[in-house]
Amino acid sequence: MASNPSAVPGVAPAPGQSSGQAVEKYRRNRRSDLAIWWREIDRSLLLLVLILMVIGAAGVAAASPASARRLSTSTTSLADLHFFMLHVRWQIIGLAVMFTASLLAKDTARRIGIVIACVSIAAMLLVPVIGTEVNGARRWLNLGVSFQPSSLLKAGFPILLAWILSWRARDPKLPVIELSVVFVGLVSMLLILQPDFGSTMLYGSVWFVLILLSGLAVKRIAMVGAAGVFSIAAAYMFYDNARHRIDAFFGGGTAFDQVDLARRTLLNGGWTGSGFWLGQRKLALPEAHTDYILSVIGEEFGLLAVAVVILIYLALLVRVLFRLVDEEDLFTVLAGTGLICQFGGQAFINILVNLQMFPSKGMTLPLISYGGSSTVALCLCMGLLLAITRRNPFIERERFPFSETGDRT
Repeated sequence: MASNPSAVPGVAPAPGQSSGQAVEKYRRNRRSDLAIWWREIDRSLLLLVLILMVIGAAGVAAASPASARRLSTSTTSLADLHFFMLHVRWQIIGLAVMFTASLLAKDTARRIGIVIACVSIAAMLLVPVIGTEVNGARRWLNLGVSFQPSSLLKAGFPILLAWILSWRARDPKLPVIELSVVFVGLVSMLLILQPDFGSTMLYGSVWFVLILLSGLAVKRIAMVGAAGVFSIAAAYMFYDNARHRIDAFFGGGTAFDQVDLARRTLLNGGWTGSGFWLGQRKLALPEAHTDYILSVIGEEFGLLAVAVVILIYLALLVRVLFRLVDEEDLFTVLAGTGLICQFGGQAFINILVNLQMFPSKGMTLPLISYGGSSTVALCLCMGLLLAITRRNPFIERERFPFSETGDRT
């Protein structure tokens, strides 16, 4: 039986047009949209993201046996590749989310980012009431699907903050700094209740970078810096989670032992590593597939592999910032910078923790560590970043014309 070409959803023939012609026109338009996307997308950034995800799959495959054996019980035995198989599934979902988000127009990406931020904050308000506690922290919601609202917030926080700060371009008298303080204060309060001191510091750092870019006066910068130092001191004195982590960093306690073990695991493989699945120290490492996956990579693939991972994160950060240098739209500059600084900040906090140079924060290594909601949320971040930084190459050519020798005229 011949297939009906008009069966394509949402395709209806125009007056005087056959169903087959309508479907063919639809397909041509789809091909045209994808061609435009391919011309406008930052392909270098996309390639770096995909490389990180491939490294993540290899890293989780190396760490999965250690975590699976550690978490197996007398009644439940996990296969060695249990976490690897789950991670690949989440990566496939994350890739679909990233590519879908990268197809969005900049205005649509902004609206979706704002909606995500608002929904995430609403979900975080429910966490203290109906949230699920894991490892002593109440950060998860189970609404049919278990997810971490603070992870989802990463896709919307920089965009909503950039949108608020960009109002200043239209009316310099608007109190955008004060409004941003209220927004960041609400997010920080909800994170502290979980407790999640690491994410609180990360979001606060992103906010500080964005208000600097938005044109904050030097006097107010000094005031904000002083307020930040005071906040950390107050957290140490009155916030148990922060005090315990800082004390553990300077020696003593389970957290210190874990970070020390992570550093020893990372160094155990030398420059070239002990070989895939041949690492031994990883078997005693807690959270080998999440918080300390870089140490597993160091033990099995070597310090040279760790150096490559760090260079890729640096390249990704520099690539986005260079792409934003000539950008004239304030929102685009702030949103792009916020998304990449948040991503890079999380990466380098995790790296410093594994090197025993920073207090343990419970943060994963972006796009490399195992995770469900975190992997999808980070892929969504990258998708929105790709959408926001899309550029029309023909407009770029008009802005920066080149002579026949390739030099700007």
